Amino acid sequence: MAAYEISVSVATQYLKDQSDPEQNNFVFAYTITIKNTGTVAAQVISRHWIITDSKNHVEEVKGLGVVGHQPFLAPGQSFEYTSGSSLKTPQGSMKGSYFCVAEDAHRFEADIPEFVLSLPRTLH
Repeated sequence: MAAYEISVSVATQYLKDQSDPEQNNFVFAYTITIKNTGTVAAQVISRHWIITDSKNHVEEVKGLGVVGHQPFLAPGQSFEYTSGSSLKTPQGSMKGSYFCVAEDAHRFEADIPEFVLSLPRTLH
């Protein structure tokens, strides 16, 4: 087991009631679970997102914390939050990283694996 290791899992949802396809506005929610799978406690300080729509328009978002928090996670602890993103296309993807500082002052990044934002398939 690595000393400095954060795992990230994601669940996504299309928010039909907040979207307006006629105006090319597609809104998605995503629930992120950040878990300290390492052996040293660490704090999530900031985030860096790369959001890409299906026309390859890329938007980068950087900021402190996650939904107003900078969670401190002991080994085995997790933090879950829900946030959202809007795209101008019905499909896209997000990926990124969290910048973390361990309690021994070691700095590291935790990758956020790429995940897809997509309208649910509908049968006609």
